[in-house]
Amino acid sequence: MKNIISLLIVSVFISISAEAKEGMWIPILLKKYNIEEMQQMGFKLTAEDIYSVNEACMKDAVVIFGGGCTGELISDEGLLITNHHCGFGAIQKHSSVEHDYLTNGFWAKDKSEELINENLKVTFLKGMKDVTETVLGGLESDTEGRLDSIQNRIDKLVEEATKDSHYSAHIKPFFHGNQYFLFVNEVYKDVRLVGAPPSAIGKFGGDTDNWMWPRHTGDFSLFRIYANKDNEPAEYSKDNVPYKPLKHFPISLKGVKEGDFTMVFGYPGSTEQYVPAVHLKMITEQVNPALIDIRTQKLNIIKKYQETDPAVRIQYATKAARISNSWKRWIGEIKGLDKLNAIDKKEKYEASFQEWANDKDYANMLKDYQSIYKTYGEYKLAYNYLLEVVYRNGMEAVNLSSQFKKLKAAYDKDEIDIDEITKLKTDLEKRLTSFYKDYYKEIDKELTTIVLKMYKENLDERFHPDIYKYIDKKYKGNINKYVEALFSKSIFTNQEVTMAFAKNFSAKDVKKLDKDPAYQLFQSFYKTYGKTIVPKYKKLSAQVKDLNSQYMKAQMEFKSDAVFYPDANFTLRVSYGKVAGYEPKDGVVFKNHTTLNGIIEKDNPDIYDYRVPARLKELYYAKDFGQYESNGTVPVCFVATNHTTGGNSGSPVVNANGELIGVNFDRAWEGVMSDLMFNPEQCRNITLDIRYVLFLIDKFADAGYLLDEMTIVK
Repeated sequence: MKNIISLLIVSVFISISAEAKEGMWIPILLKKYNIEEMQQMGFKLTAEDIYSVNEACMKDAVVIFGGGCTGELISDEGLLITNHHCGFGAIQKHSSVEHDYLTNGFWAKDKSEELINENLKVTFLKGMKDVTETVLGGLESDTEGRLDSIQNRIDKLVEEATKDSHYSAHIKPFFHGNQYFLFVNEVYKDVRLVGAPPSAIGKFGGDTDNWMWPRHTGDFSLFRIYANKDNEPAEYSKDNVPYKPLKHFPISLKGVKEGDFTMVFGYPGSTEQYVPAVHLKMITEQVNPALIDIRTQKLNIIKKYQETDPAVRIQYATKAARISNSWKRWIGEIKGLDKLNAIDKKEKYEASFQEWANDKDYANMLKDYQSIYKTYGEYKLAYNYLLEVVYRNGMEAVNLSSQFKKLKAAYDKDEIDIDEITKLKTDLEKRLTSFYKDYYKEIDKELTTIVLKMYKENLDERFHPDIYKYIDKKYKGNINKYVEALFSKSIFTNQEVTMAFAKNFSAKDVKKLDKDPAYQLFQSFYKTYGKTIVPKYKKLSAQVKDLNSQYMKAQMEFKSDAVFYPDANFTLRVSYGKVAGYEPKDGVVFKNHTTLNGIIEKDNPDIYDYRVPARLKELYYAKDFGQYESNGTVPVCFVATNHTTGGNSGSPVVNANGELIGVNFDRAWEGVMSDLMFNPEQCRNITLDIRYVLFLIDKFADAGYLLDEMTIVK
């Protein structure tokens, strides 16, 4: 085991050439494997300035924002910046037709006006440690009960790491389970909204510009972390005070130019760099095209209603953004992999690997992949398609009915626990209130109709729930008529009726729930999900996971002198590169930056996503740019060669001196396949220039008092 671990670590962190920018690197190992190259590229600080156990460092200014983004501290009073799209859910929850913070923006004029956000949290990393030997030491790959032994060891390590403290901890596998790291975290739960630009700035360009370059989006929002009087995490209280961080980022007004060093420090979510060719075929030819089609239909329906009703536009803003984000990424991913001839490259690599592996234990590995993926692809599609239909902004009222399952189960017990039921009803009423705030019946009816049709048409009959037999028998297969009946009879399409049903729910209402057509539809799909799809999908996924672990180990032996960096797994990582434009296609050259000029050029009052606010136009035409001016305008965004992915949204982008120069928020469409294969010629991360942020705070929002908190380097 020690030999395997040594081989893994040595082969993973061999220095790459100064021009290669691929990789998401573990901060605790930068000193040993990366810092020399970073300094050759222009970085002027040390590895300890980025990550240190004993001294305040950059890691102490970086947080997980919510559950899927990154944020960073920019003042010693707990002021935090992240993306507008990361704070979008919180902004939307505070918005209404009367107080439309999505359209108009929100700016607290002092701390007393900052808005409380229930269930929003930020997570600081206190420390990380390689625990591979403790987790895997003495275990052979085919040991009976190996997985249970690993989990028991992990549980013990987590318990030891958090004993007698308020910290939390978890252990994550790296390199498909060939390496393990322990992470100890501190979670703050009082996070308040300080400011956000209007969507015409924070979401400028909307879905049209999403994943695209050139970009002109002011994608940022500001929050503040609060703590108790001892600077420790606490639930919301009016007595809480602004958090005092160990470190916050100084902000540079010096700007960037082609070739400048940049570093992204954040929490990339998930990548799959080392999968076989058969995996790429599955996602590009089988799974993603089907998911793209169903999301296209969802977006068409939602946007149709959003365009005619301002209230619906607000209600479905977050939902449409969630649907659109992966939808557009999948499209770009397929195009990017095709342009790279990625499958062909993988197959050529595998032919070489196979020649090497023929006389080793890995001889049948690629054949095993081929065999499993024949069935795995079918079940992966079925699994994800069902989630699209029932859970991922598909049949909303049907999904809502499932929220009554726990209440039903409580009444089905031999002994009814009144306290449990009271709590369940209270929690349910909160969820119902939140649901109906952003629910529009006509959208749901159309969505339900189309997704039911698409599921039946696009999946094999063995994955069809029994409800389709009922529709065939009673409605002669007419899904439109079935959905009309469902929406006229179900209680869950009516807020007043549903709220009363939840509040007054008793044992006699269990039968009423069972007879509700929306609940029956949910149960039919849930039965198929639980009995037909999930067991087989989990079994196949476990087989693939085991193969991936073996294949990762084999690749490291096969290419012992190659560069291997761990796939992203939503743990703190460093990526570094340089500011660089690129050529997306023949005859087209993209500069490395955009400016306020481009925003004015895109202005179109007839299109919601391109309506430039009047105040911004006033500032532009008056040339009132203040200290944020560069070459007669204001810089807005720039691109660089840092390797990023989902989760890096909101990550700090720093210069060679460790000063904040921007906030990462996207990737260029031509390079979104970087989750699977990195192309240094096309892969670019898109960063919001911090000068545009400060310009908006100061000049546009008249919230310059916030700049007084910051450490600004001119």
